[in-house]
Amino acid sequence: MSYENPRKSPLSRELYSTLVEDGYSIEFATLITDNLNTDFTAGRMLGYLAHYDHLPEVEIADEMLAILSDRKQIMDKKAAESYNAAWNNYRQAGIFDDIDE
Repeated sequence: MSYENPRKSPLSRELYSTLVEDGYSIEFATLITDNLNTDFTAGRMLGYLAHYDHLPEVEIADEMLAILSDRKQIMDKKAAESYNAAWNNYRQAGIFDDIDE
């Protein structure tokens, strides 16, 4: 079954097709791919599904939440690294050298 939503990544569309072909409802497949709409997240779910024949929907939903949690942690870490790099650049440029005087 084809799922042509231009807002979703190619792997997200593949995940949708995989879920529907494995017998999950269209509504469930849509819900999962609405949340896992990037190649990174959909690819993680496809990798997870590859290890099993047919999982209960609740286990797929639980894995979706775990993937989204991991993604948030990665994004938070990248943001913190970016802020730290900017702070170090300000300090190296000497912007804060005259504040104590």
